[in-house]
Amino acid sequence: MAIVVSMATFMEVLDTTVVTVSLPHIGGSLSSTAEESTWVLTSYLLSNAIVLPITAWLGNRFGRKRVLLTCTLFFTAASAACGAATSLEMLILARVLQGAGGGALQPIAQAVLMESFPPARRGAAMAAFSMGVIVAPILGPTLGGWITDNYSWRWVFYINLPIGLLAMAMVNTVVEDPPYVQAGRQRRIDYIGFGLMALCLATAQIMLDRGQEADWFAAPWVRWFAAISALSLVAFIARELSADEPIVDLRILAERNFAVGFGLSTALGECLYGTTSMLPLFLHTLLGYSAVDSGLAVSPRGLGAMISAIVIGRIILFVDSRILIAAGFGLLAVSGFMFAGLTLQISKANVVWAAVLNGMSTGMIFVPLSTLAIGRLRNEEMGNATGLYNLMRNLGGSVGIAIATTRLTRSAQAHQAILASHLTPYDPAYEQARRSLQRFLAGRADPATASRQALGMLYRVLVQQATLLAFLDVFRAISALALLCAPAAFLFARVLPRRAWAVRSGRRPPEPAAPPAP
Repeated sequence: MAIVVSMATFMEVLDTTVVTVSLPHIGGSLSSTAEESTWVLTSYLLSNAIVLPITAWLGNRFGRKRVLLTCTLFFTAASAACGAATSLEMLILARVLQGAGGGALQPIAQAVLMESFPPARRGAAMAAFSMGVIVAPILGPTLGGWITDNYSWRWVFYINLPIGLLAMAMVNTVVEDPPYVQAGRQRRIDYIGFGLMALCLATAQIMLDRGQEADWFAAPWVRWFAAISALSLVAFIARELSADEPIVDLRILAERNFAVGFGLSTALGECLYGTTSMLPLFLHTLLGYSAVDSGLAVSPRGLGAMISAIVIGRIILFVDSRILIAAGFGLLAVSGFMFAGLTLQISKANVVWAAVLNGMSTGMIFVPLSTLAIGRLRNEEMGNATGLYNLMRNLGGSVGIAIATTRLTRSAQAHQAILASHLTPYDPAYEQARRSLQRFLAGRADPATASRQALGMLYRVLVQQATLLAFLDVFRAISALALLCAPAAFLFARVLPRRAWAVRSGRRPPEPAAPPAP
C-alpha cells in the first residue's frame, strides 16, 4: 500500500520542479519568450491548488479508489499531451489538465496511509509518504536538467507514462474504499463555495507567481488580484461555515493539533521551496555551475531527507514528536546559517554538507508533523484534512519562492548602492585596483580602452558581491523563520502511540472501548 500511493505522489510532486531547468529549451523549441514560458509552471500550480482542497468531497462523492484511478489516468494522459505539444498554448492547456489530475494524488495518498496503518505505525507510513513529498522536489531540477541535456525536454513528461500505468495497475489491485466512503457517496456539490475557492486560489497563485515581474503593488492588476483574493477568501470562509454540506469542511481547524500543524506546514513549505529555488540559482549565477552540476551539488539534500525520514519513522515510537519537530526546525536553521556563510571561493564540499543537513532537517520535521497534525482526527475527517494540509504546504512554497525572489532582487539593489559609494577616486583601495587593472590591460589596448575595460571589470566584481550578499540575506531570513517555528512545536497536544505507551510503561496498553450496540 505504501509503495503504491507513494509512487503516484512522487510522480505528481516531481512535476512541480522537474520542468524549471527545461524552460529555456521549451521557449526555444516553441518560439516563446522567457516570460511566456514561465506559464508552464504557473498553469500547473494553479489547477493543482484548486483541486487539492476538494479531494475529500470528490472521494466521498465518487469513491476514493475511483477518484485515485481517474486522476492517475488523467495525469498520465496529460503528461503524454505535454510531451507531444506543438505550441506553447497547447503545452499550457495540457499542464492545466495535468495539474488538475495530479491535485488529488497527494491528499488521497496521505489519507489512505493514515487510515491503513495503526496509530503506532503511522510514523513509518509518513516516512514512506515523505519520499514523494520531500525528495521529489529536491531531485526534480537535477533529473530535469540531465534529461534535457542528454535527450529532450519532451522526455521530462514522457517518463511519467510507464510510472503512471504501473501505479494504476497497482492501485486497482490493493486500494479499496473504506466503509464510510461507500455509505456516503450521495452528496450535493456546493457550487458557490467551489466558485469562491477557485477564484481565491487562482488570483492568489497568479499574483504570487507573476507579482515580482510586475513590481508587485505598483501594478494595478496586482492590486486588483490581491483585493479579489482577499474578498473571495472571506466570502468562502463564511459560506463553508454556514453550508450544510460544505465542499471543504473548515470546522476541523477547531482541532488544536491540526490547527498548529496547518500553520507549521505552511512555514515548512516556505523554507523548503525557498531553499530549493535559491540554492541552484546561487550556484548557477555566481559560481558558473551548469544546470546539471548545480543539481548534483544540491541533490544530497534528497539523500539526507531519505535517511532522516527512515530513522525518524522508527524512533518516533519512543521519542516525543514535539521534540523531533523542534530539533528539526533547529537543524534547518543551522543549515540555513551554513548557507549564509558561503563565499565565491567555496568548494562543492561546502555546499554538500550544508545540503545534507538541510535535507535531514526536513525529514525530521515532516514525519512527526504529519503524524501529530492528523493523528487525532477521525478517519472520516482525514480526507478533508489531508487536502487542506497539502494545500497550505504548496501555497507556503509559492509564498516562500515569491518572497525569496523579491528579497533577492531588492536586496541586491540595496547592497549595490551601498558598495558603489566606496568606488570613488578618493578611495585608496579602489584607485589602486583600478590603476593595477589599467596597467595590466594597457599592453592589449590603447589607454582609453584599457581604462574603460578596467572600470567594467570592477563593476562586474561589484555586481557579484552585491548579488552574493543578497543571497546570504535570503538564507538568513529562511533560518530566522525556521528558528521561530522551533518553539511553536510545543503548542501541539501530546499524542502517544499505543505501542510506545506499552514499551515505556512495561504493561499492555488499554484496549479501546467497544462501540455501543446499535
